[in-house]
Parts: sequence; C-alpha cells; structure tokens
Amino acid sequence: MKQTHIILGVSASISAYKAADLTNELTKRGYAVDVLMTKNATKFITPLTLQSLSKRPVHIDVMAENQPDQINHIDLAKQASLFLVAPATANTIGKLANGIADDMVSTVALAIRPGTPRLIAPAMNTYMYENPINQKNLAYLKEVGYKEVVPREAMLACGDFGRGALATIEDIIKDVEAALAQAPKSPQTPEK
Repeated sequence: MKQTHIILGVSASISAYKAADLTNELTKRGYAVDVLMTKNATKFITPLTLQSLSKRPVHIDVMAENQPDQINHIDLAKQASLFLVAPATANTIGKLANGIADDMVSTVALAIRPGTPRLIAPAMNTYMYENPINQKNLAYLKEVGYKEVVPREAMLACGDFGRGALATIEDIIKDVEAALAQAPKSPQTPEK
C-alpha cells in the first residue's frame, strides 16, 4: 500500500519551532513528510531538526536540482496526498493568494494537482491576521480550495493578546486527517 505523502511548508513565524512537533507527530502516525522551508524560516528552526524528525531531505532552494532526471518542485507536488503550510505568515499567505512563486513553499503550492487537499495554518500578530488585506487573501485561498486551520487566541510573542497563535498540533493533525479522509481517491505518482 502506498504511503500517504504530506508536503509541509514552513514559513518564517516565531511558531516555526512547532513544525518540529508537527513533523514528528505526523511521521509517528506513518505519513511520509517532506518539509519545505522559506529561507527566513531557517532562522527560526534548522533544517537539520526537521530532517532528523522526518527522515527525509528538507527543501529550501527552488533552484537546487539534485536529481537531473526530475524537476524537484514538480516531483514533490506530484507526490502530495496533502499540502499543508504551518505556520503560514501573512507574507506566504499573500504569495499563495496572488500566485507568486519565489521560494520553495510558494512554488510547490502552485504545482499541486487539482483535488489535492490544501490546508493553511496562519500564525502572526493579531492586527496582521485581522488586517483586511490578509483576510481578503485568506478568503480567496478558501475560494480556490484551501482550508484554514484557524489560529488560536492567546498571548502572542509580541506581548499582544488576541487571535493569531498557531493552532494546536492536535487541531492541525485533526484537520489533516479529516481532509485526507474526505479527499477523492485518485492515482498518485509512485514513490521513488
């Protein structure tokens, strides 16, 4: 039986460190987890941490083509059973909503096949989260098939209290498993 393949995009939020727990828990549940990181996300958590937990390479540079017989971002997208961005910054949300593909997360996102479940878990300051531009971008992503894993209300790293804290790992995993259960069964590209 083919292993369920999760593509996890990590963007540059203070909550990027929680990607370690998320990667670890998904891997323990038997999912193959390929982690994509924005370059700024690597300032919050090292790729080695996520590689050690996923037992798979971490992808950062969209121009790194280590296997000449494939185009890395296309191959990753074809393998995806589910695409998840956690944490998703306002910057990454804006890129996804506007089709900007200038890092590994946004480039793979554009190459994900129609029908593949896509989840986005925002994490940012309350005023950034509630900003009408960010809300418009989130609304558009929902229109085109993304499901939002709604952030929590909490004391944020900046000292403000409000909505913007990354959803709990348990809630993210619950939404991942629900999305996978509802996904149409279609042939996937065989694992290499």
